[in-house]
Amino acid sequence: MTIPEDFKTRLKIAKSKIKKELENDEEKRGSFMGSAFKLGTELVSAVAVGTIIGFILDSWFDTKPWLIIIFFFLGAVAGMLNVIKAANRMQKKD
Repeated sequence: MTIPEDFKTRLKIAKSKIKKELENDEEKRGSFMGSAFKLGTELVSAVAVGTIIGFILDSWFDTKPWLIIIFFFLGAVAGMLNVIKAANRMQKKD
């Protein structure tokens, strides 16, 4: 092989490696965004469900704001526990 041909082959190999790395970085970035969105959604949905349950029970038992407040905090705690569990699972995957 002559020197220019050898250089061209090494250049092609280097370009393909760089291209693969850039594609992997973009995939990881999208994966991180999806994970962050999932964690935020889990937290908000748990708080919302807890508050709605408290509101419904308050309406039935006529104990306005107490059950809403209690279930709001229960939902917040459940949401935080879900986020912690999901984060631990994601960390073990990596």
